[in-house]
Amino acid sequence: MSAVRTSKMAATEKQILCVGLVCLDIINVVEKFPVEDTDTRCLSQRWQRGGNASNTCTVLSILGAPCGFMGSLAPGRVSDFITDDFQSRGVNISNIVWQCVGITPCACCIVNHSNGSRTVILSDTNLPDVNSEDFRKIDLSLYKWIHWEVFVSKDVARHFGFNSASEAVKGLYSRVKPGAYLICAWAEKGADAMGPDGAFHSNAFPPEKLVDTLGAGDTFNAAVLFSLCNGKSIQESLMFGCQVAGRKCGIQGYDGIV
Repeated sequence: MSAVRTSKMAATEKQILCVGLVCLDIINVVEKFPVEDTDTRCLSQRWQRGGNASNTCTVLSILGAPCGFMGSLAPGRVSDFITDDFQSRGVNISNIVWQCVGITPCACCIVNHSNGSRTVILSDTNLPDVNSEDFRKIDLSLYKWIHWEVFVSKDVARHFGFNSASEAVKGLYSRVKPGAYLICAWAEKGADAMGPDGAFHSNAFPPEKLVDTLGAGDTFNAAVLFSLCNGKSIQESLMFGCQVAGRKCGIQGYDGIV
């Protein structure tokens, strides 16, 4: 098949739209986590487009799924970097909402090279979120799936008093729409789901060495969405999500997960 024909097919295929946060991540990789009130040299530093929905788009694009992003940005040099990076990944950014007030959020991230842990300090700015009026302007016929970040994170589950993914999906399932699936990942413990046809679990697939866990949850979400959109079962999708997230934890950034 020619590249031209492939490009035309990709342009007409319905996309996955991810709605949510995009920010600038300033990532410092350190040999070990710094002691408070000391000076430390980092092993490396990079700018990276971050934010949950934004990261999900990155992974979907790498997996080969046409996707788009919807979220707020404020004009400026940071947003120029972000939009350039979106476009380099082939992500549709026609639904970015440009705000007249506020600034684009930024996160300072510390990645511990010795154990792969990540510590994130997010600057919570006054940038308005997208709203229902913004959403009404979207041509829904372009999209086959709209993702609103409704996966349950480990932190949210703990906030509600749950100590495992299994407890979380069972305890929160009564809150979701009848017939829906509720999914929760729990790092090295794998992931669980609850749906109308029962409970599901997948073990984790850790790399030989933990290198970078920043964005691992977003990677899991994207891989599950990709699998479900390609007609796979919830059990197959949970396992695929854990496999791809495990590969991501063994590399810096996202390139190399497939």
